[in-house]
Amino acid sequence: MDQLQEVTKTIAMTMGVAWASGINLYAAILVLGVLGASGNMTLPPGLELLTNPLVIAAAGLMYVVEFFADKIPGVDSAWDALHTFIRIPAGALLAAAAIGDVDPAVSLAAGLVGGLVTAGTHAGKAASRVLINTSPEPFTNSIASLTEDAAVFGGMWLSIKHPALFLVLFVAFVTVLAWALPRLWRGVKIVFAKVRAFFGGKTLAPSTAVPPTALPSGPNEDERPTV
Repeated sequence: MDQLQEVTKTIAMTMGVAWASGINLYAAILVLGVLGASGNMTLPPGLELLTNPLVIAAAGLMYVVEFFADKIPGVDSAWDALHTFIRIPAGALLAAAAIGDVDPAVSLAAGLVGGLVTAGTHAGKAASRVLINTSPEPFTNSIASLTEDAAVFGGMWLSIKHPALFLVLFVAFVTVLAWALPRLWRGVKIVFAKVRAFFGGKTLAPSTAVPPTALPSGPNEDERPTV
């Protein structure tokens, strides 16, 4: 029973940090670093680096930057686009480190799965933000961002304190995400197509060709000169 609980905790930690990284990487690092440094939890050996004061300070600073950038329409989507190259590899590394001191093949497998989870949550967040940015009022971005922050802090706490419950909710989340992602990205394609049409699209000018009936006709047979 104890072994099953340890496995559950390890899987919850691995998937939790990967899931949170796709939404707010710096919040995930900050939570783990502060909890580990304060003695409220024992981090796996691979994640002990997060308790370093420099890492905590850097994560805190970047969290503050993202906190404001993530609430400005347009800036949030640019921020998400940039972090495609940051969140996904970082989520994979954190997932591999969270699995603990195990066989390297297991760590690699955890990293691959974790990277996929991070990519999924990141894609879901980025796509939803593009659609939200079509709203004429600016408050939806702030509400969405605050909800995401609360979800990250709550999800990380749940993965640590109640790993079994977290895994149940995580499976439900992945199921909903798999259903929603294709629909979200179809909406994103429509938005991008409208933006391209607005800024770079060209409408065909009305034809200036002279209609055939207006062309001068050549001489008919009766009007041709005879030799």
